[in-house]
Amino acid sequence: MPAPATTRPVAALAAALLAVGLTGCATSPRVQQAASGGLIEVAASTNVWNSILSQLGGSHVRATSIISNPQTDPHAYEPTPADARTIARSRVFVENGVGYDPWAAQIVAASPDERRTVIDVGRLTGVPDGGNPHRWYSPTDVSKVADAITAGLKKADPDDAGYFDERRRSFETVELGPYHRLIDEIRAGYAGTPVGASESIFAPLADALGLRLTTPAGFLQAISEGAEPSAADKAASERQLSDRAVKVYVYNSQNATPDVAAQLAVARRAGVPVVGVTETIDPPDASFQQWQVSQLQALRSALAQASGR
Repeated sequence: MPAPATTRPVAALAAALLAVGLTGCATSPRVQQAASGGLIEVAASTNVWNSILSQLGGSHVRATSIISNPQTDPHAYEPTPADARTIARSRVFVENGVGYDPWAAQIVAASPDERRTVIDVGRLTGVPDGGNPHRWYSPTDVSKVADAITAGLKKADPDDAGYFDERRRSFETVELGPYHRLIDEIRAGYAGTPVGASESIFAPLADALGLRLTTPAGFLQAISEGAEPSAADKAASERQLSDRAVKVYVYNSQNATPDVAAQLAVARRAGVPVVGVTETIDPPDASFQQWQVSQLQALRSALAQASGR
């Protein structure tokens, strides 16, 4: 989704930070645990990371996602005082970083707590500011985040470290099993296939699948950042579609700008299969792996259709 303008209303954030100052830091871990019925309070800025966090925590955590509505733009979200309190009382908090959810880092900074483990996905994966923030589309980065979450949970509850290690093993081998198998299958069958995309959201997954993303990098970045692509990049992207130089077109259905709509129209006229992906889990009650598997299955079908297999 496009990034917001540099200046935006900050009243909600100011109120949230005030709420943290008044209530968040005064609550001891023992009081927090009692209030949550013995469960560890954990949270994430979006439902993507929260799904993984809640599964790894299992029956020992109460997990909260700040953003779960697929129609909400994480870049431009304005947190509420309740959001700030949620982050302040969490023992493990996952934020995306890379400029994706800047409000999360601001709230964390306003409610320092040495007992809290804060996982900044961008820093963890070595993605600098200005890089591609969509790290949940990188299987390697998902694994790194899962490891960091498990370490944070063990720090919060060392007596149950064995439980969290078992949850990590199960998540990787059982829950993520179909996800990993689909990735391996697509890479084995379609590596090197030229594909197009509406923006950079698809780039990490294309790399993991061995697909050749040929859409001009300037177009991908401009759409991701809410900027106007150059005329040359638009023309090149549309030419790839009309000439069927790309076999499949992948677009972010939560960010269908007029330029993307124009490309979709060209793709459909040319008979290029189209696959939609989203930034947040959709439907919101699905798990991370259910959401990803559904999208991978649609992509596999589109690739099969394009190749005549």
